[in-house]
Amino acid sequence: MAKIRVLIVDDSAFMRKLINDFLSEHPEIEVIGTARNGEDALKKWRIFRPDVITLDVEMPVMNGLEVLKTIMREQPIPVVMLSSTTKEGADTTLQAIQAGAVDFVAKPSGSISIDLHKIKAELIEKILSASKANLSKLSSVDISVPVDKNAFRMIASEKKPAEKLFASGTKRDQNSKKIVCIGTSTGGPRALQQVLTSLPKDIGVPILIVQHMPAGFTKSLANRLNSLSQIHVKEAEDGELLQKGTAYIAPGGWHLQVKSIGTSLAISLGNAAPRNGHRPSVDVMFESVSSIKNYTKIAVIMTGMGSDGSKGLLEMKKNGAVKAIAESQETSIVFGMPKAAIGTNMVDDVSNVENIAQSIMKYI
Repeated sequence: MAKIRVLIVDDSAFMRKLINDFLSEHPEIEVIGTARNGEDALKKWRIFRPDVITLDVEMPVMNGLEVLKTIMREQPIPVVMLSSTTKEGADTTLQAIQAGAVDFVAKPSGSISIDLHKIKAELIEKILSASKANLSKLSSVDISVPVDKNAFRMIASEKKPAEKLFASGTKRDQNSKKIVCIGTSTGGPRALQQVLTSLPKDIGVPILIVQHMPAGFTKSLANRLNSLSQIHVKEAEDGELLQKGTAYIAPGGWHLQVKSIGTSLAISLGNAAPRNGHRPSVDVMFESVSSIKNYTKIAVIMTGMGSDGSKGLLEMKKNGAVKAIAESQETSIVFGMPKAAIGTNMVDDVSNVENIAQSIMKYI
């Protein structure tokens, strides 16, 4: 089997050596070269034509974001960014994902991380996943501009009769309480932007979101999405009551659950062991929501590697009225999580990412 050919780009000789040593240990990966800055990276990319590039965000001469934009403009290939966890680093990393990077790994302790071994397994996993990414979707959407926010008017006018939306054949209660839960991973920030910017301000339900991200990045993601969306988007805080028309993103490093307080729901953040290798975990969120009584739940699973969310979806379906939506293979950057969800036979709609907001509104 052909190995995944990787080009390592970092301005630190120490980091280049460390990453090279890590990757060279894996039987499916071959390091074909290293580059010390952005200009060197573009030169070697054009010569070697690697399968995947690991790209440092902060570099002299030409930074990682400029290199990435050039690559995506000329000939897109999978790129995994390495970023510091500073606010500036987080903001730049999100810009890189918007510009076409498949994923990123946060350096444990700044630009030169002598403890990089802590994320060795994560780096290898993301390179393997990136090598299988759906490249046709990385640069096909101009996500610097919000989706047409008038689209929901069309959604409302094209809704099917309510009684046809539920398998039981009974009319839904227009006043029944509803909650939307979204889980995603690799490619998720782009997918979330397409979905959340297409939802109307008066959506009338709270939205819970688990995006696999480390601490320090989810707040930047929430702020960016909030600036582009009609609904309010924020990083979730422990104990806050859920409000209609607000989307709550689980903070990196914390599981997101819900608890009842009187007739209201509140967020509960916990640091229990990771599930499926993730904290926050979609399964943990879905299982928590499954225990809520007297709510109709809309579960959405979008692009991401692995199978997080599938077990939680089964729990939700066992415990009340649930409609499940999975992103299609056609638009998923990585089809792992949606494929696993579809494999449970519990998914009601399989939708391209640009149609997921419409599917959500159909059930609301």
